[in-house]
Amino acid sequence: MAIRNKLYFASDFHLGTGTYAKCREREARLVRWLDSIKADAAEVFLMGDVFDFWFEYKTVVPKGYIRFLGKLAELADNGVKLYFFKGNHDMWMFDYFEKELGATIISDELEIERGGKKFYLHHGDGLGPGDTFYKILKKIFRSKLCQWLFARIHPNLGVGVANYWSTHSRIANDKRENAKPGEQEWLVIFSNELIKTRPFDYLIFGHRHMPLQIPLTDQSLYVNLGEWVFSNSYAVFDGEKLELHYFEK
Repeated sequence: MAIRNKLYFASDFHLGTGTYAKCREREARLVRWLDSIKADAAEVFLMGDVFDFWFEYKTVVPKGYIRFLGKLAELADNGVKLYFFKGNHDMWMFDYFEKELGATIISDELEIERGGKKFYLHHGDGLGPGDTFYKILKKIFRSKLCQWLFARIHPNLGVGVANYWSTHSRIANDKRENAKPGEQEWLVIFSNELIKTRPFDYLIFGHRHMPLQIPLTDQSLYVNLGEWVFSNSYAVFDGEKLELHYFEK
């Protein structure tokens, strides 16, 4: 029997984006990935934008993704600890996954230590220079007033409008993010500033849709997890080192 000692990190599945057929294909691929890690996973960190849109009404959640959620339930029932990070597409998660999966919901950053290594974890939205307009929107969308007002809209209209806007996102239109040279990447700039006062071995993000590993110092490594529309990339920590992997590539 395999020993459950590995940490898995993945981000930006954007379930719900694209055609129904493409979304189902992506969901099936994610189920196969989860099935492949269930024997040795101790903790699974889903680091934002798992869904292309998510809003939890008091008694209603968006339909779909039943195979993906069923596989997560299987992992949770077998003792795998799950973490859901709020991304910029699914920031309106509340307590549904806590109740159904025993998951921990992370609104912003999470700092952990495993195997003597220190981790800084964040979806990556609103950090570093740039994204000025989004930083303003994030404060509005995270406000209790905005959430209360949206909850007053009937789900057929609210979810419909949100899904319409999501079809205009960069990743929904098969466009990749524009990579900047390593030291100029927003999240790399943020990470370099952070480790000046708070050293971490691994600083792990999603959001930018580019699988990257960039050494910041001899001790610190910046990792971007990429996404699952093009790359199918994720990271694994085996207790000693962390590496990026690609599923079915």
